[in-house]
Amino acid sequence: MKRLLLILVLVVLVVGGYLYYRDLTTGPKFALGQAAKAVHDHDVSSFEKYVDVESVTGSLVDQVADQGKALGMMLPGGGLVAKGMLGLAKPQLAKAARKEVQRFVETGSLEAAAESQPQRLVKVSLAGLASKVISPESSFKGVKYVNEQGEQALVGLEFTQPKFDTTMVLEVKMRDRGEYWQVTEITNLGQTLAHVARMEKQRLLGGKQ
Repeated sequence: MKRLLLILVLVVLVVGGYLYYRDLTTGPKFALGQAAKAVHDHDVSSFEKYVDVESVTGSLVDQVADQGKALGMMLPGGGLVAKGMLGLAKPQLAKAARKEVQRFVETGSLEAAAESQPQRLVKVSLAGLASKVISPESSFKGVKYVNEQGEQALVGLEFTQPKFDTTMVLEVKMRDRGEYWQVTEITNLGQTLAHVARMEKQRLLGGKQ
């Protein structure tokens, strides 16, 4: 009986160790780390392995369009955005956003990414909007949570926002592709940007008092 218990304990340890190792080398956190490494190395192909750029940028354009009224003050051509005209330009914006992301990975510069935008009536730079949430003064605090449900996972990434003396949590949705996980969406960027716009408005109004 003792020998049987010892064998069971060893099996549990081996299986547990394997699952822990697999999580470290193939799990959502590992994939995010590899995506960050790809940005550091300016490796577009590796970045696009761990981030579905087309899916992410398409979702972000939809979120920005949904939050148009709240974001009007933060965007060039804000009046047009507030009137809902952003939705008419979504296909072109999604294409431009993908180019921005690729340019950012290639250069590591949000400015270079924003400059890759073509001239048009409604010019929305997702790189510029992202800098409103994660400013040059911001720092990455860590992974706030990981919720895995089958082949999908929601991961909360927490950043400081010194300008408002607070922190922001961006939630990314990820999908298990078999041998690796891939980011498919940033679920709350639109809401977070609208929240930043409200805080900026309050800050400006407070400064006028």
